[in-house]
Amino acid sequence: MTATRVDADTIRRLPKAVLHDHLDGGLRPATVVELAAEAGHTLPTTYPDELAAWYYDAANSGDLVRYIATFEHTLAVMQTREGLLRTAEEYVLDLAADGVVYGEVRYAPELNTNGGLTLAEVVETVQEGLAAGMAKAAAAGTPVRVGTLLCGMRMFDRVREAADLAVAFRDAGVVGFDIAGAEDGFPPADHLAAFEHLRRESVPFTIHAGEAHGLPSIHQALQVCGAQRIGHGVRITEDIVDGKLGRLAGWVRDRRVALEMCPTSNLQTGAATSIAEHPITALKDLGFRVTLNTDNRLVSGTTMTREMSLLVEEAGWTVEDLRTVTVNALKSAFIPFDERKALIEDVVLPGYEAAL
Repeated sequence: MTATRVDADTIRRLPKAVLHDHLDGGLRPATVVELAAEAGHTLPTTYPDELAAWYYDAANSGDLVRYIATFEHTLAVMQTREGLLRTAEEYVLDLAADGVVYGEVRYAPELNTNGGLTLAEVVETVQEGLAAGMAKAAAAGTPVRVGTLLCGMRMFDRVREAADLAVAFRDAGVVGFDIAGAEDGFPPADHLAAFEHLRRESVPFTIHAGEAHGLPSIHQALQVCGAQRIGHGVRITEDIVDGKLGRLAGWVRDRRVALEMCPTSNLQTGAATSIAEHPITALKDLGFRVTLNTDNRLVSGTTMTREMSLLVEEAGWTVEDLRTVTVNALKSAFIPFDERKALIEDVVLPGYEAAL
């Protein structure tokens, strides 16, 4: 293919892959309203459109702590079996409607136990909902493969428990692990025992790093904890001066460590200043394995189609760039090699050819 600009309709049809997307950040506004009413939980508004706008406005504060605080209302409706089943199924169907053919969904089971479910019951229920969504999507002719990343909350003391769950459910849809929550002040090395356990058990993991904290966070995640990918990682640019890579940046690029970049979310949390100047473009051009992600679709008011469209419109991306980040994501996905290869060769590459 020659270098080609694409319009929004074409982008919507392109096969997509997302590695960094939070279950509790991607609910449908109408679902939040309905489940909140059933649970007796008070929302800022009971009108779905107004609720979506409230989330978007709150997330645009430029403050990561306030951004994370918006999850109070989604988590409030994800404490029962019924709530988890519905939100997990709808999560998959919404990915399929956006053209996503492979997605990794992440969430912290410890945040879903206030209604009496055990950690294991939370995981079992979410997997049941995801499976139902995948079955419906396939039946509708829009198949999507979804793998689960279990998260530990880095500022609490249950990270090892979450790691144990990832090991226990690795043959039941869980494909990896992550730590989430406030990054600054809670370094990944605080949970080294959990990561050592995961390595011993051959469970891959990513770590949120280089978003609210800089190079030391990325260095710890990779060189101390052994992460295979980095969640966000936008501040790796602090180790690049006039196009010359420092030792850490060189390690990330040369070892093909995937950076799970989330442009809209990064703007909202103050980790980037604009789509046009977001580090994802410069890092792509320097040969880093960048991937494009939504992070939290409700909170950020976004989709993969929107993220792609913004980069095309504001950063000059071509269809080749979109294909590159999609293939990058699948190369670094936490599923077996043969599945990744099949998705790239049988779905993504033909899909891009067909769309053009």
